[in-house]
Amino acid sequence: MPPSDTELGTLLLARARQAIAHHLGLGEPPPPEPALAERGATFVTLTKDGELRGCIGSLRPQRSLAEDVAANAVGACRDPRFPPLAATEFPLIRIEVSLLSAPDFLTFADEADLLSQLRPDEDGLILFAGCRSATFLPQVWSQLPEPARFLAALKHKLGLAADHPAERLMAARYSVRKWMEDGAESGVAKA
Repeated sequence: MPPSDTELGTLLLARARQAIAHHLGLGEPPPPEPALAERGATFVTLTKDGELRGCIGSLRPQRSLAEDVAANAVGACRDPRFPPLAATEFPLIRIEVSLLSAPDFLTFADEADLLSQLRPDEDGLILFAGCRSATFLPQVWSQLPEPARFLAALKHKLGLAADHPAERLMAARYSVRKWMEDGAESGVAKA
């Protein structure tokens, strides 16, 4: 029987914290977890004092959930936007794990058409420009609640100007199931 949503969140959060502890030399590697054998794509977000400290993830389910969340947790410790996470920070970080749905590719004529299809607070968005891609999780809507600003910021993340024609891009949206620790060093899932 597959784990319930709450059990799945608890398992993913615990595995992410164990992987980070092991990476920092503070614990053993996470043990095998048969309940996380299914393939899945996750993002692991680290915050410290309410501020982003790292966020790394996968857009496609290429490995088991156990492997994916552990790899992304370690990756978030090395997010190139920040200095590597230090062992002294470990008790201060809060972990959030997002499990992505399969992407739904959008058909649109222009930017206005694309914007009309976005569902604020619900959609994560991936933009593709040739071989490059960039994404914002649905959680980013809390910082960029207006669709035009959300899209412009995602274009910037992709290395494009805000006025780059949307019709020259491909776009896909997805949803997430997410779990967050109650507090530092917690394995308790909070939906």
